[in-house]
Parts: sequence; structure tokens; C-alpha cells
Amino acid sequence: MLWLGAINPAASYSLRCQAASLVAELREQLAAWVSILSSIAAILGLIESHTILTVVGASVTGLAFASLLALRRSHRVLRASGIKIEGLNIDSLNVANLRRRVNRSLVVQHAYHLARIEGSDLSVSWHYSGFCRSKRETSFVFSLDSENPYEAIDCYAFDLQQDPDRHHPIRPLLLDGAGISKKVAVPFLKPLTAQDPFSVLLHCNLPGCLTPGVQYYTATLSFTQRRVKHFSVHLVFIHQVPEWVRVYDCSETAKPQLLQHLHPFKNDGVACEYLDAVENVHGQTMRVYVYRIAD
Repeated sequence: MLWLGAINPAASYSLRCQAASLVAELREQLAAWVSILSSIAAILGLIESHTILTVVGASVTGLAFASLLALRRSHRVLRASGIKIEGLNIDSLNVANLRRRVNRSLVVQHAYHLARIEGSDLSVSWHYSGFCRSKRETSFVFSLDSENPYEAIDCYAFDLQQDPDRHHPIRPLLLDGAGISKKVAVPFLKPLTAQDPFSVLLHCNLPGCLTPGVQYYTATLSFTQRRVKHFSVHLVFIHQVPEWVRVYDCSETAKPQLLQHLHPFKNDGVACEYLDAVENVHGQTMRVYVYRIAD
């Protein structure tokens, strides 16, 4: 899954996240009290030899315990949906966290993100390769999230395993187009079976989605695997040089952590390029690249 965005602070969204977190906390406390009261009822039923009371109390205890676990999980997700970096709400990532889907059928070995920034226009390319772990898989699902709502999806893909010369472009299928978050599926030219290799490339254009000032790009992995062998993010700025580029690591349990300040490896007057390459990253990694373009 891949998420992207440009800084455009939204206080109303942050307030909604805080309110949702408060509601979840209150519900969690309610479930805890229900669990305590139902346990007391079950104990009293045993003492008084009331079979029905015992059964009802035990049943309510089980339901309350299950609700408590679900509420705690929801609370963790809500906490992760309030990510801020340098005082800015990372709303595209916040929304994506609330609607996150983890891929369980594919194992990714190599992931490559290319973001090309030219004025207010952004074009991105994502290449994933690995193998299938399930009995059958027909598509690769991407998540496209932006600060600014957009209607049209200008993107195309290739199944490089079956079409290495890129003769047969694939039109992604829109699965879910709610608000600023859209999920698209790229069908494989040939369905995968267990241990089959795959290599899929998606290219997407988002014109007019960027503004001067502080902006960000997010690069995210959402796979049920411990490690991804190689993960690299390539940022290319056309006819502009950012004042700075900083890399933050985010997760569901920790606050964003500044990893490093990136420095360009190439600047020829036309393109200024940055590369962040890491080995053996966690299968559910969230990195945010914050940068500033002079007004």
C-alpha cells in the first residue's frame, strides 16, 4: 500500500480524531465495568447455585472481554491516526491508517518508490517484486491518498513478470474511491499461484496537488511479513531545490522519529535528486519525507 500527500493542515480532522479517541476510551472503560459486574454476577450465581444466573454472567463476561479487546485495538488505531510531524497534521497518512488493509497473500522482496516533483505537479511510480504465498492471487492492491481530494485517477500499470518490455499497459480497477483515499487493484496478466514470482509497476500522475512551503511524501509498506529485503525511495525535484529534506519513521506504537537529513546525490541544474535506501525493513513500515520548497 502506498500513500502520498502535500501539507495542508486540517484542524477539523484532528479534532475528529481526538473526539473519536475519547469516545473509544469511554467505551473501553464501560466494557471494563461491564466485565467486572458480570463476573460478580457469575460468582454470586455459583454461591447461590443459580445455574441460569451463572450461565448469563459467564456469557456477559465473555462478550465484555471480546468487546474490550476490540475497543483497545480500535483505540491503538485511533492513536495512530493522529500523527503530527513538526506541528503539522499528516492527514493523508492519518486517513490511510484508519482504512488500512494489510496484504496477506504476497511476499515483497524489493520495493522502489519514485516521486517526481515539478512545481505543483506530482508523478509517482511504484515497483514491487516478490512471490505469492497464497494458493491464488489475481491482483496487487494500492492505496492512493492525498491531502487534496481528487476525482480522476490518471494512472497505468504493467505486469513486468509477464510483460517485461511493457507492451501491454494495464488500467487499474477502482475498488474504493471514498474522499481523499482511493484503493486501486492492478490485475496480473496471469493469476499467481503459490511460490509464483511477481513484479508489478504502477505509475500515477497527480497534477496541481502541491503548493510552495512545507510538504511531504509518504512511503509505506503493509505486508504480513517480518522483513522486506530492500526498500528505496527516490525523490526528484525538477527546476527547484528544496531548502531541506528530512526522513521520519512512523508506526502504530511510537511517535514519529527523525531518522536523518537527506542530501542530494545529484544536482545538475535541471533535476535535484535524493535517495533513501534501506535493507531488511519491517513489513509494515511508514516513512514520511518532509521537505520545504521556497515560496
